[in-house]
Order: sequence, then structure tokens, then C-alpha cells
Amino acid sequence: MIGITVKELLSAEGTLAEKLLCSVAYPFEALKKIGDYIKEIGPALDKEIYEERGENIWIARSAKTAPSASITGPCIIGERTEVRHCAFIRGNALVGNDCVVGNSTELKNVGSVQVPHYNYVGDSVLGFRSHMGAGSITSNVKSDKSLVALKKGDERLETGLKKFGAILGDFVEEGCGTVLNPGTVIGKNTNIYPLSSVRGVIEPDSIYKSSGETVKKRHEC
Repeated sequence: MIGITVKELLSAEGTLAEKLLCSVAYPFEALKKIGDYIKEIGPALDKEIYEERGENIWIARSAKTAPSASITGPCIIGERTEVRHCAFIRGNALVGNDCVVGNSTELKNVGSVQVPHYNYVGDSVLGFRSHMGAGSITSNVKSDKSLVALKKGDERLETGLKKFGAILGDFVEEGCGTVLNPGTVIGKNTNIYPLSSVRGVIEPDSIYKSSGETVKKRHEC
């Protein structure tokens, strides 16, 4: 299936997630490995940059974490990242450099970037400089509890996962109040209109307006 590989969606070079993402073909295959990967690399992190603040929890010294935030390991929080008031990080979370985990935002089994306001991000991977608007969430379990499959036109790829939210490629902008249904993949440089309900594979360099209405971006010369 074209458009859903790590190489097509994510730039991991030079990040803490590089080794993990380079070990798989599709980003969703990394979801089962995040916890063990954090436990593997955490003890080797530069102690001048990171400090261990609990069992399998490593937080950069330059990061800002609100006293009211709840952080459960395994977890790594990168340099200059801000974890705001009442954020709830439930474990298996790899948060990169210069990220925001907003007030009352919940993360679980995720690689995450900009989720600044009232977001739920579960069993998902967010690319470089991707951003979720206020109140937008990933829905990570189907209503019938069956395994999640990726769908693009007539193509179908079984993931073998009961819990799988979404993959956001690099530089995705997702509007406020949007729901990403289980198994959603959004290509690089794509914008999602606010209040959307998104499913399937969305092409890169696109603007998603509504179901059945996606247009390619026009690049000015």
C-alpha cells in the first residue's frame, strides 16, 4: 500500500525514535515496541541532559513539567519540551524535543509532538512538527472491538492490532474538534479542517475538507 511507510510519512533521523522507526516498515508496527525501546535507551541517555525521575521515566533537564502533571513510565520527555497543567501521560510515551503536551491532555502508547489543548492521543505516532488542534482526539478502538485495518480505496492492510489510533506524517495540521478514527493515516504536509471525522489514508500535500472532499494544495511559485 503506497503512502503509509515510515519513509513516506516520517523524518526520524537524529531523533530518539530513529532506531525504533528504522526497525519497522510501517509506523504502526512500532506501537508494540515503544515501551521496551524506552527501557532500552533510557539508561544510556546523557545524564547531563536527562535525569531519571521515577521508574523508567527520563525527562530532559531543559524540559518544563507542571507539578500537577501525572507521568507514568516507561516515558522519555525530550529537551525544551513543555508538559502543562494536569497532563496525563499513561506510559509507553516517547515525547521528542521542543514539543508541547497541553493542559488536560492524555497520552498513552504514543510518539508525540504538538498536542497543546485537551487532546487524547492513544496508540498513535505523530510526525515532526505535526499539530493537533484543541479538543481533537485519536479514537483507538473500533466500536465492535475487532482488529484495525488500514484502508485506501480497494486496498486493505491488516495491522493485527486491536488498539491503533492514527499516524500523522510530518507537518500535519489538524483542526480543532477533529476525531481521527481507528487506523487513520494522514500524509505529510496535509491540513485537516476543524470538526472533521477522518478515516482511511489521506494523501500528502492535501487539504481535507470533509469525507469525500479532499483537494491537493496549490504551491505558489
